[in-house]
Amino acid sequence: MGSALVTGLIAGGWAPAEALAVSDPDPVQRHRLSEAHPGLEVVEGPIGAAGAVLAVKPDVAEAVLRTLAAVGITRVLSIVAGLSTARLEAALKPGDVVVRAMPNTPSQIGAGVAGMSGGSAATAADLDWAEGILGSIGAVVRLPERHLDAVTGVSGSGPAYVFLVAEAMIEAGVTAGLSRDVSRQLVVATILGSARMMAETEQDPGDLRAAVTSPGGTTAAALRTLEFKAVRSAFIEAVAAATERSRQLGR
Repeated sequence: MGSALVTGLIAGGWAPAEALAVSDPDPVQRHRLSEAHPGLEVVEGPIGAAGAVLAVKPDVAEAVLRTLAAVGITRVLSIVAGLSTARLEAALKPGDVVVRAMPNTPSQIGAGVAGMSGGSAATAADLDWAEGILGSIGAVVRLPERHLDAVTGVSGSGPAYVFLVAEAMIEAGVTAGLSRDVSRQLVVATILGSARMMAETEQDPGDLRAAVTSPGGTTAAALRTLEFKAVRSAFIEAVAAATERSRQLGR
């Protein structure tokens, strides 16, 4: 997610590569980022700055925050799954600011979405700063922090659900006799077009589904099979599982 964010910020024009700096202990990742973004400063240790984006695994987040505080960073936008602003603030100095967010990987192409919430010390200016970063790579939704675990389950993990559906549909097309290239082209265009219809018409997805489902027709046969296989329930349970896992990571 951190790599996607860097790529999206540069591609979206939030800042040139030369104005950003990345700290990563992994030499392979540092090399990859340097190769992908000429001019980007990529170093092993912490870098002094007024603000930073925290994009690490939950088990090392607090240790990394303590190193950030030691080099004078006082404002942090965290995209660490599960960890509350209160827990993150405890690793910083009193009065330092944490804004917690959960973006998703389409941020890499400027088509992401993020839920965002400020910690106890965050002001309107801090939230605007964080939204300025996240807004350059997609949509931003401000909401109470208690909802961020659900955001993780729905949209943070959501691209993986869509990709799984795409994989299955492509395979189904191949099984039905299409070439893999043709099946992929049809599936990608169908998913993209369907998403645009929801966004541009603002109609309820259930209404859009009903509009393409003629009684006794091909779509009705397909949907009957999906409902029989409990696909709807499986998605609901999957989001619930991801949401609960996010809560567990914060404990």
